[in-house]
Amino acid sequence: MSIALLPGLPVPVSLLPLVLPLAEYTVRCGFPSPADDFNCKRVDLTEQLVQHPQATFLVKVRGDSMKEAGIFDGDVLVVDRAIRAAQGHIVVAVLDGGEFTVKYLQRRAGHIRLVAANPTYPDIVPREGQTLEVWGVVTASIKQFRR
Repeated sequence: MSIALLPGLPVPVSLLPLVLPLAEYTVRCGFPSPADDFNCKRVDLTEQLVQHPQATFLVKVRGDSMKEAGIFDGDVLVVDRAIRAAQGHIVVAVLDGGEFTVKYLQRRAGHIRLVAANPTYPDIVPREGQTLEVWGVVTASIKQFRR
């Protein structure tokens, strides 16, 4: 799976708030219940999705190597470069200055590997002399079902 930095370069998340209404009640994904009064408050999506505005970018996904993590072709990822990547994080990384990729970060016994969430893709294990740069940590995925 690779990513496209929108549009060709990282796109910083706007510092302006994006405030939308949030229903006070949850929505069931099973048998519907009769709706109570529909109350709602306003929620700032930037506040919900962005912890470090100056270090947060959006990237568009291309490919299916992270499908079992719920990340699909065409999704837009929120990537925070200020978060220190840790074991198990989903990260945006680049090997030897090549294409960016999205994978799970795995560290064991001093070795790093990038692991896909699709068993048809092999792990990426840097060989001696190769450079692996973790570009940022994925904090959210935005997907569109209809346009």
